[in-house]
Amino acid sequence: MQSLDEIIRERRSIRRFEKRDVELEKVTALLEAARWAPSWGNSQCWHFIVIQDQEQKERLAETLSKKNPATLTVRDAPVVLAVCGESKKSGYYGGQQITRYHDWLMYDLGLATQNICLTAHSLGLGSVIVGSFDHELAEKVLGVPQGYEVVSLLPLGYPDHAPSAPKRKESASFVHYGCF
Repeated sequence: MQSLDEIIRERRSIRRFEKRDVELEKVTALLEAARWAPSWGNSQCWHFIVIQDQEQKERLAETLSKKNPATLTVRDAPVVLAVCGESKKSGYYGGQQITRYHDWLMYDLGLATQNICLTAHSLGLGSVIVGSFDHELAEKVLGVPQGYEVVSLLPLGYPDHAPSAPKRKESASFVHYGCF
């Protein structure tokens, strides 16, 4: 069994998958990992749409630009999760924004998404986070009601390649002690 440190260091963005279904138990495990992510005031503003229907994946792929390398990934992945958030829930108290930032949902969804990606890797699955697409069109394709947003798409499957690690900055270049 891999350690958490190994899982973190070895996870990669995977854009090509084997033509092999992902077992329901593994999809359930990914969503359970998301459920346990921390969130602002335990608001749990996330919602996930599990997409396995080929026609629906093709319609989602059309929300990406033709030049986006993830277009084929969304179309061809065995499973795509649409990561959605309930607006004005996270970072709000009593209906009032109480953070400096417009909405804390991006942070909360990022935490849940990271849990999914790390768990996917630990289960032998690959994933890639897709954020560049026509969000409004994707919301229409997926029937997302007003007050909710599709923030990212997360294609998942068994990787058909193993990319090497990208170059990483040394921690000394971004870690500051006491002040910036």
